Order: sequence, then structure tokens, then C-alpha cells
Amino acid sequence: MTLQPLEIDSWKRAVIKVGSTLMTAGTGRISTKYILTIASFINKCRQNGKEVVLVSSGAVAAGTSTQPKLARKTQRTIPERQALAAIGQPLLMERWARFFDFPCAQLLLTYDGIADRKKLVNARNTLTQLLKMGVLPIINENDTTAIEELKVGDNDNLAAYVAVMSKADLLIICSDIDGLHSHDPRKNNKAEFIPAVTNIGAELFTLAGGKGSSQGTGGMRTKIEAAEKATSAGINTVIVNGAKSECFEHLLRDLLIGTIFYGKKDKINAKRHWMLHVLRSCGSIYVDEGAASVLRKRGASLLPTGIVKVSGQFSAGDAIDICDLDGTRIARGLVRYNHDELASITGMSSSQVREKLPAKGGDVAVHRGEMVLV
Repeated sequence: MTLQPLEIDSWKRAVIKVGSTLMTAGTGRISTKYILTIASFINKCRQNGKEVVLVSSGAVAAGTSTQPKLARKTQRTIPERQALAAIGQPLLMERWARFFDFPCAQLLLTYDGIADRKKLVNARNTLTQLLKMGVLPIINENDTTAIEELKVGDNDNLAAYVAVMSKADLLIICSDIDGLHSHDPRKNNKAEFIPAVTNIGAELFTLAGGKGSSQGTGGMRTKIEAAEKATSAGINTVIVNGAKSECFEHLLRDLLIGTIFYGKKDKINAKRHWMLHVLRSCGSIYVDEGAASVLRKRGASLLPTGIVKVSGQFSAGDAIDICDLDGTRIARGLVRYNHDELASITGMSSSQVREKLPAKGGDVAVHRGEMVLV
């Protein structure tokens, strides 16, 4: 099937994500087969006055190529994977840097580095300064130190965080297929191509299925998750076939062969985006019908009187989900009580709360300034 180019908005700054499948070209080690074309695209973008941030996988694959014994293992321990990443990350940087006649900078991020607000601001300032200096930032997750529970986990979602952090106009996610389809086109030749998406809902994730190739950790699902994060900040997100040079030639002319997820016009601000899309929920608060209505209509602060029950183990300051009695999520917010305290004042009036927990100095469970509706 021949895909027709779609005109997209002109862009000034883009984040481009390249996964392990393209980095290795299916060989299990770093290959220039596809990344040479991507490097050429980055060079042409800069010649045209456009800024690019590169999010690149491939550290473990690069490290594996130096360790024949580990290369033959199908199951590797966490220390082995971390060691391979440590070996491979400088090799990965060296491979990219040889394609450019301008300086490159390595940024290794972890989930902790973006979930902590101060660390996030510091990372953003560094990224902004690098772009001002005309440097190409090359970003990967810090797999050498991150433990499974505190990892972003895939570079599709990491690229979305970087796109928001860098205030990019466009997020380009390179895949090994042409874009989003109604079914996996590698398994179903009747799969229909989807050129544009204006709303990312549950049915879209159903189309995505599970994870993708054996080389990568992300499939189409993580790409849709990334698009959801980026588009909520107003950033257009595209999925292109990174194995096809014509896709990049068209992008230079603001044309797309692939799928576009349109950025929302009513984008949320940076802090609310951080609460909704970066922080992981530590529990849930269930509210009665009256409180649910007030939250949805007015975005008011949540008081204990409207809370019916709480679940999970959380501390004051943690992110929690606020749900109605049917379990539908209404909002995400930063809770001002820990689990035991909030459970002890559920349904109480403001005067009762102040009497029971006088040391807290207030009766607001989640302040409206620390809450984002979903």
C-alpha cells in the first residue's frame, strides 16, 4: 500500500526517538544500516535552523557486542544488563558522534530524576542550555543504576517526557512499521492504516496490543502512551518508519508519511502535566456523588467530608488518584495526609477534622492547586 503524504505544522524544535530495533537493524549489535539516514536527517534539520534532541536506545546492544559469552545468554541478570549498559553507553555515544561535525552531549535520565520536581527543573535547565549552545543532546535512560521499580522502562515514554521538558514542537517516534494500524500489519495483511488521531482513548490502546520486537522493550502501546503524554502538553506526535529514508525527506518539508497524533489546543501547564503523567499513584481516594460533582464542575479542593474510603499506602505529599464510587478516576492530586490519618477522618466535617488532628492545621485533603482533572 502506498501512503500519501500528509501536511503537518511547521516545527522549530523536535525530539526524535530511535529504538533498539532500528539501532541494531535486527542484528543484535549496533548497525549503521538505518541510523546513518537518521543522522543525515538531523544534520539537515540543523542546517535548516531547526533544533533536535535525540533519544537513543542501544546501550545494552552495544555492550553485548563486546561480550560474546553474554551475547549467547537468553536470560541475563539485572547486574549483567546494567554492566552491559555501562560498557555500551560510551560506544553508543561514539557511534552517534562520528556522524556529526558539531558537539554532542550525553544525558542519562532516571524516573527519579523526573519525578523529583527539583531534579526535573535542573535537567530541564541543562537541556535548555545545551540547545542554546548549539549542542546535540543525546539522551538515554540510566540503565546502569536504575532498578526496575524506579525505571521509566522504555524510551518511547522517556522521549515524551523529554519533549515536554524541552518544550518541543514535535515528537518523532521512529518505528519499524509505517505507523498505527487497526491490527498488527506484520500478522494481518488486512490491517488498515490510521493516518491521524485526534483523541487518545481506551479503544486506541486496545488496538495497540502488547509489546513489540524481541530487541526493543516498547511496542505500539508504549508509543501511544508517549503520544498521550506529549499531546496533552500540546505537542504534535508522529510515528514514522525509521527504516524508510523517504519518511525523513518528507519531514524536512513538513510532510508526513506515518501517523500523527495532534497536540491538544487546551494543553495543561507543566506542573499539572508532571502530576498527571510523571508521578505514579500511591493509592486511591473514593468520593461520594456530591464531592465528585463539585470536583468535576468547579475543580474545588477535596475535603474529608466527601471521602468515602481510601486504599493503598501513601504518605503526605504522595500522588493519589481521586475516584467516584464506580471507580472512575476523576483527578490526580498530591494528598496532604498519610493513609492512616486520612482513613481516620473519612466523612468528617471540617470542625471534626481540626479537633481530631489539630497538628495538621487544616482540613483540606487535596488542594485544588495540587490537583489535575482527568
